[in-house]
Amino acid sequence: MQNKLKIINDPVHGFIKIPHEILFDIIEHPYFQRLRRISQTGLLTLIFPGATHTRFHHALGAMHLMFTALETLKQKGVKISDEEEKGAMLAILMHDIGHGPFSHALESMLMDDWHHENLSLLLMNRLNVEFDGRLNVAIEMFQGKYHRKFFNQLISSQLDVDRLDYLKRDSFFTGVSEGNINTQRIISMMNVCEEGELVIDAKGIYSIENFLTARMFMYWQVYYHKTSALAEFLLVKILERAKYLVSQGIDLPATENLKYFLYRGKSSATDEDVERFTQMDDNDVIQAMKSWQNSDDIILSYWCKCVIQRNLPKTIISSHPFDPKFIEEKIKNTNEFFGIDNGEDLVHEIKRKLLPYDTEKQPIYLLQKSGVKLRLDESEDQLLSGLIVNKTTRYILTFPRDMSN
Repeated sequence: MQNKLKIINDPVHGFIKIPHEILFDIIEHPYFQRLRRISQTGLLTLIFPGATHTRFHHALGAMHLMFTALETLKQKGVKISDEEEKGAMLAILMHDIGHGPFSHALESMLMDDWHHENLSLLLMNRLNVEFDGRLNVAIEMFQGKYHRKFFNQLISSQLDVDRLDYLKRDSFFTGVSEGNINTQRIISMMNVCEEGELVIDAKGIYSIENFLTARMFMYWQVYYHKTSALAEFLLVKILERAKYLVSQGIDLPATENLKYFLYRGKSSATDEDVERFTQMDDNDVIQAMKSWQNSDDIILSYWCKCVIQRNLPKTIISSHPFDPKFIEEKIKNTNEFFGIDNGEDLVHEIKRKLLPYDTEKQPIYLLQKSGVKLRLDESEDQLLSGLIVNKTTRYILTFPRDMSN
């Protein structure tokens, strides 16, 4: 009989155990194996060459941190059954199973605003049928319907194991040390209060503040870096342009599954949609962009060359919206340079917003020694939480590099 209780060597967390056979079975499934071919950070390798890690890496890391968190809670006297442990680990293992090629950038383009969480749930339900209902608890926890709230908070909240893994992992692979949080310290401070909610022991306040500020720095330095925002924007524009050209009767070379989505009209997801979606990965889009560099359409060809040859458009970043006259001038220059009259398709203002810590939606609670719960931002000991509760917005103007003079 095959031994399914494997140990995986991970560069970020060290050795990861698979303590339940069902976890191994899900990892082996084609739906999950596809995540090996989905980048964790989209086109971030264009800015940080080391960021080659995948959703597969991340899902395993998050599962490991869930196991560690549950072990910590058990040691603090929280009763957690084998079924609950299995359910929580399965839920976090599958939380990203619905990600499409290049993750966030293309999910709305391919599936008409189908968020990856909806697709993850849909695929979980399909797997549940295949595994004879053994994923029921995991799906309840993922949806926040399980009667013990802290399980869902570990899966999805302002301080969940998903964030703990991707911050540490993305920091490791990009080389941006500001995101290198102490996951073990944070997990060791986790607790469950009488109401069954996830809380942090009060003495862990500075580790939590460090986590929140690390996340803020990672967003502005990595995920919302102006070139990163531009690359994600270009991917969306490329797919949009391809869909438009196909609707005009122009044939574009693409893999069979990508072509299916380019021609697909607006509708809810059918069985065929799901079947084809789960056969697609980053390679379909890269292959298409390589071909489309030679398209007769100037705009599609230009954008694909920008990405494939990494000859990206110029970007300027500002904390205020750009003057419409300045934008008009860039459009005029673009028209003249390319000999076109639709330069507005190549000049864009991209907007990025971040609220580092939301005090209203699932606030983080500290557990005092007296047993009283206190909101993080209301603690007398907090140093930074009061400074990161405001939304920050940045504006990025992009236009062809040839126009930068």
